[in-house]
Amino acid sequence: MMENKVFVSFTFYSTILILKMYVVAIITGQVRLRKKAFANPEDALRNGGLQYCREDPDVERCRRAHQNDMENIFPFLFLGAIYSLLHPTPAVARFHFFIFCVGRIVHTIAYLLQLKAPTRSVAYGVAQLTCFSMALQILLATTPYW
Repeated sequence: MMENKVFVSFTFYSTILILKMYVVAIITGQVRLRKKAFANPEDALRNGGLQYCREDPDVERCRRAHQNDMENIFPFLFLGAIYSLLHPTPAVARFHFFIFCVGRIVHTIAYLLQLKAPTRSVAYGVAQLTCFSMALQILLATTPYW
């Protein structure tokens, strides 16, 4: 597998994205602690009382960023893995993976820091274009066998 340059590139960028998701989860937890806004009564009781079992807009923003990652990164992992098996040109594949990765990082930064619109939307759109491109190439490669 590691002889396949495309798969190595995919593995590299996928790992960065998974680590980014872990960072967002950690940030969410830290914001919960700082804002004393816990989702579960047992966590609230441990941190001051049931009054802290509540929602907070900053925590919810972090949660939405994490949810958005799951909705977009998981499909990328599937598409990228299958795309890697099609033996695309390494430079083109690397470009797809890099653009998606940068788009997701910018999207998360824009989400968490509440950057001015349309920063987040553009980052999302650019990243999605690479997934659409990979999906289209997968369909074109597999259609003859359908």
